[in-house]
Formats: sequence, C-alpha cells, structure tokens
Amino acid sequence: MLAHFLTLVALFAAILSGMTGLGGGTLLIAVLYAVGLAPTVAVPLHAGVQLVSNASRTLAYLRHVDWRAIGLFMLGAGPAPFLMAPIVAGANADILRLVMAVFIVVAMWPAWLKRMRLQGSLGLIFAGTIAGGVGMVVGATGLLIAPFFLRDHWSKETVIATMALCQSAAYIVKIIAFASFGFGLFEHTEFLIPMAIAVVIGTLIGRQLVGLFSEQSFRIVFRTMLAMLAIKLAWDGVHGLLGA
Repeated sequence: MLAHFLTLVALFAAILSGMTGLGGGTLLIAVLYAVGLAPTVAVPLHAGVQLVSNASRTLAYLRHVDWRAIGLFMLGAGPAPFLMAPIVAGANADILRLVMAVFIVVAMWPAWLKRMRLQGSLGLIFAGTIAGGVGMVVGATGLLIAPFFLRDHWSKETVIATMALCQSAAYIVKIIAFASFGFGLFEHTEFLIPMAIAVVIGTLIGRQLVGLFSEQSFRIVFRTMLAMLAIKLAWDGVHGLLGA
C-alpha cells in the first residue's frame, strides 16, 4: 500500500516539475519524511528517483549544457555528501523532520534568494555545496540553488539543461556517499522501481500540461500543499521529541 501511495506521489511531483521545472522534488522528499521513512531511507530513495527525473531532462536538452559549469558545481557538491552522511545517519529523525519543515517554509518563498544571483564561478561552487551538504538532510535543493543558475548570458534551455545535469551528478554522489556508510539504495527496490517509472511518465505529462493552469493559481495550490506538509512534519517532530 505504501509503495502504491509513494508511486502516485512521485507521479504527481514529476508532473509538477514537468510543468514548472521546479518544486516536485521538494514535495516528494517532504512526503517521504511525512510517511515516517528514516532519513537514511528517505534521502537515498529520493536521490535515486530524482536522478532518473533529472537525467531524462538532461537528455532532452543535452546540446544546451554548459559543460564548464558542471566542473565548478562539483567542487562543492563532490566532497560535501561524504562529510554529511555520517551526521545524517546518526541524527535524531524527529529533529530532521523539524529541519525539513523549516526548509519547506524557506523554499516556499524564495524571493529573497533572487538577490543572490551570483554570476561568477563562486556562485556555482556555492550552489554545489548547498546541493551536496544541505541536500543530504533535506533531499531536494532545487528551489535553493536555482537562483545561482539564472545567469544573464544563459538561455532558458541552457539553464534547464545545466541545472538538470548538475543535480543528476549531485544525486549520484549522494547515493554513493550513503552506500559507503552501509545505506544502499537498492535495498528498497519495491519503492525505487515503480517511483522511477512514475517520474518519467509524470515528466512527459507535465510537459503537455504546461499551459493548463495560470502561474498564480499553481503557486497558490503548491504553497498550500507544502504548508500542510510542513505543519505535519513539525507536529510529528515536536510530538516525537516530547514523547521521547
């Protein structure tokens, strides 16, 4: 039953990403935490599913990739997961749920991040550090790192392609980092396989529905869903800590 539910969530999250380019990963990791999966299960599973989603997007826009950017991005994204994996593995799950709730609130209103449109190499390195470090706890960081890819000399296609490739590489490193500490992704194939198939289908559906809803309507619905998830995560985290 849980596998069926998570597959539907993955499909819906991929449709959202297909329609907007962002947001689906945040929704998916929030649900994985909300259903009670341990961080050492939720984050690697999320990484595997999102790797499939971003890889398919990369292939679709492959000729637009800025290959220099991936090298700069991985300077931060490469080492950070190996530093964070043992911390996440030993952390209190209820505390991480509270962290996730705070992250969702921050990600829901990313306007303040638009002021950080760093155009130089430092911006990409910093984005990689966020993806590799913070991403080991909260899973999805697309909403946080997107502003660093909004470069004046990049086309929309280059932004989509390069960010998708960078995120794909970051997810691969996360999976390896968790596996090196004994938390293998393929121990949960009953979730991984159907969810991976669902995100590919959802991406295709989302691209067909791009013009179905107005941006304002979408943002209202999306923020409402995320707010409800944040409240549930905060409640579960506080309840768990008080009950411990």
